[in-house]
Amino acid sequence: MTPASPLDSRLNRRALLKGLGGATAAFAAAPLLAACSGGTAPSGTAGTAGTAAKATSLGSGLSDPVPRSAIQAMVDAYKAKSGATVKMNVMPRAQLVDNISSYLQSNPEDAITWFAGYKMRYYAAKGLLAPVDDVWEQIGGNFSEGLTTASQGDDGKKYFVPNYNYPWGFFYRKSLWTERGYQIPATFDAFLALCAQMKKDGLIPIAFADKDGWPAMGTFDYINMRTNGYQFHLDLCAHKESWDQQKVKDVFDHWKALLPYQDKAALGATWQEGARSMTGKKSGMYLVGSFIAQDVTDQAVLADLDFFPFPAIAVEGTDAIEAPIDGFVLSKRGGSNKAAKDMLAFFGSGAGQDAYAAKDPSNLQTAKDADTSSFSELNRKCAAAIAAAKNISQFFDRDALPAMANNVMIPALQGFIKDGTIDTRNIEAQAKTLYAAE
Repeated sequence: MTPASPLDSRLNRRALLKGLGGATAAFAAAPLLAACSGGTAPSGTAGTAGTAAKATSLGSGLSDPVPRSAIQAMVDAYKAKSGATVKMNVMPRAQLVDNISSYLQSNPEDAITWFAGYKMRYYAAKGLLAPVDDVWEQIGGNFSEGLTTASQGDDGKKYFVPNYNYPWGFFYRKSLWTERGYQIPATFDAFLALCAQMKKDGLIPIAFADKDGWPAMGTFDYINMRTNGYQFHLDLCAHKESWDQQKVKDVFDHWKALLPYQDKAALGATWQEGARSMTGKKSGMYLVGSFIAQDVTDQAVLADLDFFPFPAIAVEGTDAIEAPIDGFVLSKRGGSNKAAKDMLAFFGSGAGQDAYAAKDPSNLQTAKDADTSSFSELNRKCAAAIAAAKNISQFFDRDALPAMANNVMIPALQGFIKDGTIDTRNIEAQAKTLYAAE
């Protein structure tokens, strides 16, 4: 899969805030996707063999090799089961995410890989997604209450079918920690002491990579939840709380204590390069999602991976976990294609999700009837961490207004990583403008 973590970097503000209301601005921003997309007309049926051909399409932003092969396996399993034809349009993740508004208003595929959270509700509220309540009539019993809630729009209708989720935590090599005698820290003070020891031992304490802008949001989310609580995270993302207040400044003060221990090359590194720093034992640990396993081809190294939750700071201890949910939505046109809905119903089944997991075992199937017998020790630990969490966050860029995440937070966090300064007054001023436009 692609991280979520994934992350609308450099999303065009005009397309989001103005183009949603009219086709002119939307189509002006569409070339990147329009050139390579084009779903089937809504004429496909879901009849039995011998009736009109069943046809649908899927637009996927899962273009990295592992998730790409997993999505293909999922589609192939559906085709074998249904006899339908499925036209695939696989594009770079950034291409899909950065241009999603214009894509949905131009010539999108019927079904699209997407995310739970505000990022789904936002486009549903703009009328750019089709509700899938009839799909949920078939698959509803296969998902937990939390997953069901995460699939709803603001109008109470379902717009999303979950595929997998994955926790964020500090991943590390068990053999390195055993060799050096490191212990898992339960508190922030103990964590800082561990970082100091790792630095003394010649390691980069925390692998860090933010070339693409989105990874740093995971650090912000965790420090914010640990400092101010899960509800404050939601309220800040929704701009029900001001950015220019002491609670937010406290978050950056805590983060500033970590800056001396994070990789200095972070702004020029991809998340995969950060992963290799940790797996290569150049860094002691790495705050990232469990999708890190996608980048590990050595089975001995994979078996040597473990993780621990972000340590307690103040309010919620370790009760909240960052565990984004990835899945599928239907474009407005796709909502009139029964074959598209049948495909999403299959994707919401254990059989569909098992086909995906067979190619990408780094993520955790969400369907209750999925086969978890082949879970690795790391998979089981990830699943247990999610199950034990009191609250599950969806990552800042999914819980916040898209333009806020991309136009404001990415440059603000990258500036903070560079020199340790942050202007919360400026962030608040921009937030007021963006949210008022809604």
